Amino acid sequence: MTPKELIVIPSDGDSGMSDSVSNIFAKAPYFTFVEVIDGRKDQVTVEENESSGLSQGTGPIVMKSFKDRGVDVVLASEVGPGARTLMDMSGIRLFKVEPGTRVSKAFKQYVDSQTKQSWS
Repeated sequence: MTPKELIVIPSDGDSGMSDSVSNIFAKAPYFTFVEVIDGRKDQVTVEENESSGLSQGTGPIVMKSFKDRGVDVVLASEVGPGARTLMDMSGIRLFKVEPGTRVSKAFKQYVDSQTKQSWS
């Protein structure tokens, strides 16, 4: 984990950390953005996914907006091949979590995994 990271989680609602991780990525109704400074949650914002209604090409559009915003990590269950390619090209990391998991739990799983990695 770097000193400052921006994490995004596709979520089913607009309740932030108390919401659940969506089972879909690019067409999730909302995205929860978590700014992390020195391994601690700093700011949490939730934004409606304006691209969720598109019939196709949603993954690459969402990934471009994440890249432009400076996202470092996506916490999601799965991402499509187009989104995954752009994710890899942009250096955005994917941390897989189970859909339906509370956003706060998914965030804790990620932070815990990074703490363990730094000690191994």
